[in-house]
Amino acid sequence: MRRSDVRTTIPFALFAGLLALSGSPAYAQETTAVAQSEKSQNAAPATSAPSEGSPAAPASEQPSISSSVPALRDFKQALLDRGFNLQLNYTGEVFGNPTGGVRQSGIYENLLELAIDGDLQRIAGPTGASFHVNSYQVSGSGLSTCCVFNQLTISSIEARASTWLFEAWFEQKLFADMVSIRIGQLAADSEFFISDLDSFYLNATFGWPNILAADLPSSGPNYPLATPGVRLKITPNDQTTLLAAIFNGDPSGAGFTGLQEVLDPSGVNFRLRDPPLLIGEVQYKYNQDKNSAGLAGTAKLGAWYHFGKFNDQYYSTNGVSLANPSSSGVPLTHAGDYGVYGIINQMLWRLPGDDPRKGVGVFAFVSAAPSDRNAADFYVHGAINFMGLWDKRPDDAFGVAAAYSPVSPAVSALDAQSAYFARAALPIRNYEMALEVSYQAPILPGWLIQPDFQYIFHPRYGAIDPINPALGRIRDAAVFGLHTAIKF
Repeated sequence: MRRSDVRTTIPFALFAGLLALSGSPAYAQETTAVAQSEKSQNAAPATSAPSEGSPAAPASEQPSISSSVPALRDFKQALLDRGFNLQLNYTGEVFGNPTGGVRQSGIYENLLELAIDGDLQRIAGPTGASFHVNSYQVSGSGLSTCCVFNQLTISSIEARASTWLFEAWFEQKLFADMVSIRIGQLAADSEFFISDLDSFYLNATFGWPNILAADLPSSGPNYPLATPGVRLKITPNDQTTLLAAIFNGDPSGAGFTGLQEVLDPSGVNFRLRDPPLLIGEVQYKYNQDKNSAGLAGTAKLGAWYHFGKFNDQYYSTNGVSLANPSSSGVPLTHAGDYGVYGIINQMLWRLPGDDPRKGVGVFAFVSAAPSDRNAADFYVHGAINFMGLWDKRPDDAFGVAAAYSPVSPAVSALDAQSAYFARAALPIRNYEMALEVSYQAPILPGWLIQPDFQYIFHPRYGAIDPINPALGRIRDAAVFGLHTAIKF
């Protein structure tokens, strides 16, 4: 069997094995691909493992289309009773840019995810132990890649068409669940850099901020590429969480070439020899209980450090601009790279009732990194969400978000130097900005549709159109889309 055939077969063979565990082969013929793309915990476009509670929690705790189909509900419950939580999720999206970008077109992309969580206490007896595996099959092409050529990727499921292994880890909880350790194939965006409210949006930068994608080798450990790592989580009380993790620092080995999905086309490189990436985060939650007098909110502070070597964005090894003809042509290198970030989620108004998350909420994310060795040294995004305000559609949500991602001053200065020495009117890159307006409407439990509009300002930071240079900069793009997601 060819290697590509093996990669495609693994998720579905695993699914077939779990069908046998259910003890009811008839369900194999009745079960179809069902799922919801939740970007759960803003990690990947579909679901990843729940960070709280048992991975084999009752099916009723998460919206699922299986609740509307008795045969599917019974099938899933049979697996849950044996300690397995099976999730089969489908996400489909249509996007088009009638104006702007490099070319105007429309695309359809879709993602099928298989995820399995196992409660090892139910399965085999060890207390506090669990595992998680999920894989994706991606089809279609993304609008950012084919048409707009922008940096703030329009869709969070956009990836090279392939079958991907994402996360595969073992977790052990200790000291009455106050401490937990994960080890295996991990993604940072499963638990770090997450706002409780930004999973509503479709643009990928609201799940993995563009400053990280620009500044970390292979864009960092995020969808679709996880990497070997170890994560420690400490929860001393209900309000406070401490997270720390170490990852292999270059998931694919592509560095900053942009070829990470080419060099690791299925997520199975399992690299261990690259300089590590260390991330730490402190989280504080308040007024989370339905009986709290105040409005719910969360504050997070974090930092990351990469132990690799990073090229200067402006200077060569002989101390002059890389654009200067007298330059050595070899960038000055720096030992290590780092960044800091902060996140705030805050409800502004709470709908009367039992759910403290319904009402009007805002969130903001801000991050900074050194300007000499990074393509991006500052980034900010934020949004306002309106959740469950219409009594006839109590689970609908509406929101408006914006992200601003400037290039570092060193990059702009190098562009200016390049124009000077070329004696040409070359563009100076400055920033890219994305505005997103979205409405999410559940059709059934576990099935939703989401009309979406995005406007991309200064695609690729205001660079020249690479297909038609005579047109000047890539034009601002208006993007219309429709997202649907089904969750089993």
